[in-house]
Amino acid sequence: MSDASASHAADRRELTAAQRNAVAELLRVSPVADELGRRFVRAGHELHLVGGSVRDALLGRLGDDLDFCTDAHPDETLRIIKGWAESIWETGREFGTIGAQRDGLRLEITTFRAESYDQVSRNPVVVYGTNLTEDLKRRDFTINAMAVSVPEHRFTDPHGGLEDLSAKVIRTPSTPGESFGDDPLRMLRAARFAAQLGFAVHPDVHSAMSRMSADLDRITVERIRDEFTKLLCGADPITGLRLLVDTGLAERFLPELTGLKLEIDEHAQHKDVYEHTLTVVENAVSFEEDGCDFILRMAALMHDVGKPATKAVGSDSRVSFHHHEVVGARLTKARMKALRYPKEVTAKVTGLVALHLRFYGYGRGEWTDSAVRRYVADAGDLLPRLHKLTRSDCTTRNRRKAAQLAADYDALEERIARIATEEDLARVRPDLDGNAIMELLGVPPGPVVGRAWKHLKEQRLEHGPLDRDAAEAELLRWARAEGLID
Repeated sequence: MSDASASHAADRRELTAAQRNAVAELLRVSPVADELGRRFVRAGHELHLVGGSVRDALLGRLGDDLDFCTDAHPDETLRIIKGWAESIWETGREFGTIGAQRDGLRLEITTFRAESYDQVSRNPVVVYGTNLTEDLKRRDFTINAMAVSVPEHRFTDPHGGLEDLSAKVIRTPSTPGESFGDDPLRMLRAARFAAQLGFAVHPDVHSAMSRMSADLDRITVERIRDEFTKLLCGADPITGLRLLVDTGLAERFLPELTGLKLEIDEHAQHKDVYEHTLTVVENAVSFEEDGCDFILRMAALMHDVGKPATKAVGSDSRVSFHHHEVVGARLTKARMKALRYPKEVTAKVTGLVALHLRFYGYGRGEWTDSAVRRYVADAGDLLPRLHKLTRSDCTTRNRRKAAQLAADYDALEERIARIATEEDLARVRPDLDGNAIMELLGVPPGPVVGRAWKHLKEQRLEHGPLDRDAAEAELLRWARAEGLID
């Protein structure tokens, strides 16, 4: 057998395996899907499982959210599913979509569409289509442009999506220029699918993404944020991140990532900050215990964004980035605010960036128990993530140095655990509460109580827990020094 024949035979085996996956997945949902399809057929309409649902079925990973398309208009769809669906929602009605739930499955049924775009925003002018072929052609990628009719299970693939799925290639049904011109968000979706599925984008798609990256400015920041979050939470975020930088898309909404590509010269050498950052993200993923931890991944991605602004070359040609964690935290907060991430998410990511260097120096034996308490207190509920981020940040190729850093952090974690068994490190608070402070000093609620509370907390961090008598004595000593009592 020739090499070409062997290759085609292998492709056929892969396609057959993909089709077997689809059959197995469709059998799981077919009692609901086929029953729904029969209702549409009896009403004189057609119904197809479509898009991501077919793609995921072929990959053997179909979830509980199913997408359908039909020639029935929304009013007719509502009439068909009323009394059958356990619940119905119409939030997507203006785009021709009716939602329903049945037997634990969430179903979205959308009328065939043939919309055009205004080429200014990404908002489509919704025009109902009349046939499946027209509907599939308007979809973003060939792997999302396949359909399976229900209840007949007839497979429709006019754009070679099955072959692209087998080849692990992201390609557009129409030309990339037409597709991205209609909806520039599709460029970011291409990078997102590359990250989620581990696929490569077709060279024509890559070229169009580079050429048209500025068109992403037409998209709202919320939609960009949502796609980027899915990308970063993909199984292979590094592939997606590289695509963003290589095509110029990152420059449109996350320029700090592109900015990590510092010039490295032979006289003032330092590690490649961009490559180091991607490695840190990869390391962080390996530390996750239960799915994507976006806060940890985002902190890993942003932890060194302060380096470009703080780079300095000393007289000995050594490169330094003094206080880059402070600058990086500020840049991270500003960027996440611009992308409109929730404040609590932004605060956690920013906190990790600000703290990621705190550990270095521990190995020299300079940390007192007080320093360990402060480390834990400053990290608060971020401590488990800080442990992972700090370990992820060790990317040195020097095995002895890497082993020493790992051993040092092991020692720190053991020390934290030891002190935690002796003290309530999870909740470092003063040994007297506000009521006790007011009673002992004879003062009303106000700034004095706050100052006293802060002083007692400092004592708690510095010396560990005090018993009641010692805490009261320290409070009285402070109050006399402040001139609050005789």
